[in-house]
Amino acid sequence: MTTRFPYPDLNTLPQDIQDRIVEVQSKAGFIPNVFLGFARRPAEWRAFFAYHDALMLKDGGNLTKGDREMIVTTTSAANQCLYCVVAHGAILRIYEKKPLVADEVAVNYLKADISPKQRAMLDFAMKVCNAAHTVGDADFDALHQHGMDDEDAWDIAAITAFFGLSNRMASVTGMQPNPEFFLMGRVPKAKS
Repeated sequence: MTTRFPYPDLNTLPQDIQDRIVEVQSKAGFIPNVFLGFARRPAEWRAFFAYHDALMLKDGGNLTKGDREMIVTTTSAANQCLYCVVAHGAILRIYEKKPLVADEVAVNYLKADISPKQRAMLDFAMKVCNAAHTVGDADFDALHQHGMDDEDAWDIAAITAFFGLSNRMASVTGMQPNPEFFLMGRVPKAKS
């Protein structure tokens, strides 16, 4: 499947968006398709990436960057979003330094080689993903038993909800994962 909405030419985008995309390209070695896919609407692109960064690059709290990517990978699999499972699974493998973890949590996090804290975190995320209207005190208590607080619960819920939007847009637009994502974190990085 190809994208339903053609990606804009990088040189036609507003300068702030061009600058951010070039920065990402210089770090990653390629432009992740999500950056060009959403750039067709600059105001929405800016809002999307501002919220993305606020959630995913946040310091503090009890959730690591790996935990955050694990939430994205697991809930994106539940939402059947190929782009986000592959792209965020790659980042998860790198952060966790575990080449199998993304596949494990995407298929069945209950059988994955993860910590009890991460399992509780994903239990909460999956409940938000599939039945947010049923979240109650017992769900918060389960997080508390693993050293997480209500602010962590907020982060888990916000990441799950935000990527629910991202999953749906990626699926509707036909966004495909960049080929580079498939091997990231699986094989040693080539020395330059």
